[in-house]
Amino acid sequence: MRVAMDSKNVVAFQVVTFCLCLAAANSIDFSYPAVFNFGDSNSDTGELAAAMGFLVSPPNGQKYFKTPSGRFCDGRLIVDFLMDAMKLPFLNAYMDSVGLPNFQRGCNFAAAGSTILPANAASISPFSFGVQVYQFLRFRALSLQLLQGKKFDQYVPAVDSFEKGLYVFDIGQNDLAGAFYSKTLDQILASIQAILLEFESGIKKLYDSGARNFWIHNTGPLGCLPQVVAKFGTNPSTLDELGCVSSPNQAAKAFNIQLQAFCSKLKGQYPDANVTHVDIFTIKSNLIANYSKYGFKQSIMACCGYGGPPFNFDSRVSCGLTKILNGTEITAKGCNDSSVYVSWDGTHYTEAANQHVASQILTGNYSTLF
Repeated sequence: MRVAMDSKNVVAFQVVTFCLCLAAANSIDFSYPAVFNFGDSNSDTGELAAAMGFLVSPPNGQKYFKTPSGRFCDGRLIVDFLMDAMKLPFLNAYMDSVGLPNFQRGCNFAAAGSTILPANAASISPFSFGVQVYQFLRFRALSLQLLQGKKFDQYVPAVDSFEKGLYVFDIGQNDLAGAFYSKTLDQILASIQAILLEFESGIKKLYDSGARNFWIHNTGPLGCLPQVVAKFGTNPSTLDELGCVSSPNQAAKAFNIQLQAFCSKLKGQYPDANVTHVDIFTIKSNLIANYSKYGFKQSIMACCGYGGPPFNFDSRVSCGLTKILNGTEITAKGCNDSSVYVSWDGTHYTEAANQHVASQILTGNYSTLF
């Protein structure tokens, strides 16, 4: 397991290490030869940056990688901690061609801004879930072709890795959160069925290609993101007791209920598949509600941003960037100690928060195996 922490985080690291070992031994079978990940910025390890040709600027990456890594975070993501728990290397982004990326133990198709529904002209990412699935199918076909020559065995997954591997999904947040800028809550709730039908279509393609182990994360409490609270929470009547915007959380809960039902349906359709539903919403909600208990000082304020309290978030300038607004130069800077913040940049979690979430996932207490 990789270790790159300052001394004050040693105790926390030891606790998480214990949780990882305990989970791997008792709660979750993590003996997978490879991992194939599909998602958005919550698990993007450099896909959007590589595909669009831009550099994610400092202070992103400062905590662990010491330099921007294509992740929208100060360090590692949940998927990175899960890979560590499986004693596997971090996943390389499918589109990344620099640095001789190795895909022997899996590949990451997740791209920041991605949705389950097909992208449109206004989408941040063109790599919707359907596109990611087709990227995987191409990746699989080319890998199998390369394996015939025996020259690239050390760079692509083994033949049986595609059936025995773990397929991880963390996507859907942008379908809901983005919709609030143009739709009512009722319209968003009505769209959930279409979102899940699209998800089902992609899962079927993966199953037909040999996938059998599905690990599906539900979506987190969207209404607790500083970006969402700053935009939609100006009226106190829209907030709940935690200071989160109620309607996005309602949408997330509705989506998650239907997603869990889908997981049950999926197992019924494919009895030979292993389907695990992971309740990310409850883990993150508990973190927001009890942040001080877990060693955090800020639950709904961004570490890297502009504007100061209460949210330190300004949609006009992203983390690490400098812009001139109304004749004044402003910079979205990082805070002094990101380890005490839940939110990194108003939209994504800090490494410390991701580490906490991963440790909770790995207890097995928030997973349902169908």
